[in-house]
This record gives sequence, C-alpha cells and structure tokens, in this order.
Amino acid sequence: MIAFLALCLPIFAVIGVGWGAARWRLIQPAMVDAVGAFSFSFALPALLLRLMAAQPLGRTFEPGFFLGYLAACLTIFFAVMAAALPWRRRGPASAIGAAAAMGNVGYLGPPLLLPLLGERGAGPIAMSIMSEVAVVLALGSLLMAPPGPRGVPGAGLRTMARALRSVALNPVLLSIVGGALVGASGLGLPGPLERFLGFLGGAAGPTALFALGGTLARLRIDRGLLVVASGAVLAKLAAYPLLVWLVLGPLLQLEPFWVHAGVLLAAMPTASNAFVMAQRNHAAADEVSAAVLFSTLIAALAFPATAWLAAPAVVTP
Repeated sequence: MIAFLALCLPIFAVIGVGWGAARWRLIQPAMVDAVGAFSFSFALPALLLRLMAAQPLGRTFEPGFFLGYLAACLTIFFAVMAAALPWRRRGPASAIGAAAAMGNVGYLGPPLLLPLLGERGAGPIAMSIMSEVAVVLALGSLLMAPPGPRGVPGAGLRTMARALRSVALNPVLLSIVGGALVGASGLGLPGPLERFLGFLGGAAGPTALFALGGTLARLRIDRGLLVVASGAVLAKLAAYPLLVWLVLGPLLQLEPFWVHAGVLLAAMPTASNAFVMAQRNHAAADEVSAAVLFSTLIAALAFPATAWLAAPAVVTP
C-alpha cells in the first residue's frame, strides 16, 4: 500500500499545486484554460498517438474489454439517472448520472496507469476514453438539452448533430483512431516523428494535472449539495469499479491485465467535462461540481487503495 501511495500521491500533488496557484491567484483563470487547452488539444493526443502506433492493434485493442467496459459505464449512467429522477427533472438527473459514469480517464489515466501497466496500458486508456467521452458525452448532451419550443424532449436533431460533431472533432479521439490505424498497418512511425510526439506527449501529464487543479479551484461545495454529490461519488468510486470487475472478470473471464486495467480506470474521479456539460445545459451544475471536487479529493487515497487491491494482477506481460 505504501508503494502505491508513493506512486500516486505525487501525481495528485500536482493537482494540488494547480489548485493552490489558482486559489491564491498566482495565475489567472485564462492561464489555467490555456494550459488545459494545450494538454487536451496537443500533448495528450501526441502521447496517445505515439503509444497506440508503437504496438500491434491486437495488443492494444480487446473487443471484450471495450464492450464490457462500455456496458458497465452505461449501466452506472442510467442507474444513477433513474435514482435521481424522483427528485430531479430528466436533464439534471442525467447530469448526475454522467457525474457517476464519466471518469477523468484522459487527464489522470496516463500518469496513473502507465507506470503500473507499462505502455500496453495505452489500449485500455484509449478504450475507456472512447466509452466515457464518445458515448456518454454525446448521450448526456442529448438528454440534458432543454426542451424545444414545442415541448419536445431535448433539442432534437440539432442537439444530436452538435454532439456528434463535437465527438468527431475531438482531438483525443482522433489521435486514438490514427494511432490504432498505424498500429494495425505495422508500419510504425518515422523516427523523427516519434521523437517529436514523445517530446510533446511528455508534457501531457503535468499540464493536464495542473489545469485540473486550477479548474477545481473555481468549484464550490455547498453543504446542501453533499447528499446528492455523495451518492454520485459513491457510485463512481465504489459501484463502478466493482461492476467493471464483475463484468470483465467473472462474466467475460478476460485476462487479469484487462480486468484490473478496467477496475483502475473505473476508479478515476469524476471528469471535469461532466461539470462543463452540466453547466452548459443548466442541469445540476452545482451538484456535479461538488461531485468533481469531492471525488478528486477522495480518490487521492481511494485510487492507491484500489491499485493495491488489484496489485497481484497488475503486471505487464
């Protein structure tokens, strides 16, 4: 357990540095946004593209893992949404469901999982991003959209088109697809390009974590929100990893590598994208912001504990 704390806590400490810098106004909010945009649009895509391209597709992509992880993700999303419906309208309820199903796999996945799983961990990270971003983000955007002028649920085809366009132009998803195609071809990347991507991608972890901390500094927790936020956090950090373990392990009987990679990814705290989506649609933004902050604080200890419990099988072949 001490070894996993030693590995994980410095990573969460970078989040703390970003939080402190923004909280005490050592940097301006626009600077936090710029660092986050650099990480999301350039550094993280470079990292994933290089790692995916360097390995055969069969080593990084496991259909059973993708389908099982996606099934668990959607189960958590709809279960939490259904639990919130008696007290919330559909839009806010779906926002709370997204808070339980969308983990910070993009920003926290590479710095936390790659040291544990090696470069092969890029495959599970990529598939979890595709599940929680490509699917849940599009679905959540549709369900959270305000009613149309005639009372039709959602914003109709325009909302769907907008969500699909956002997914199609997502630089992280594009880098995953591009890397997978290069890996499938077996050609690999030219040496200079690989070194460039390695240099640029090396900034992904620190910049993403710093930007995440700066974003968390803007969020506020009202005591009245703790009940709703606590339910979402419990589903995110406990029910979700347990469900992934049940689906990938006893049900699908995948290799231990895939089972434990899925469990660790499911144990990530709520993604800040869930808050952005809720805020944009005026759907339970306060509750989701509390879930993001609360889950990140708890994950500083909960994730090392999960990694410790999964340790016997976290070995890179």
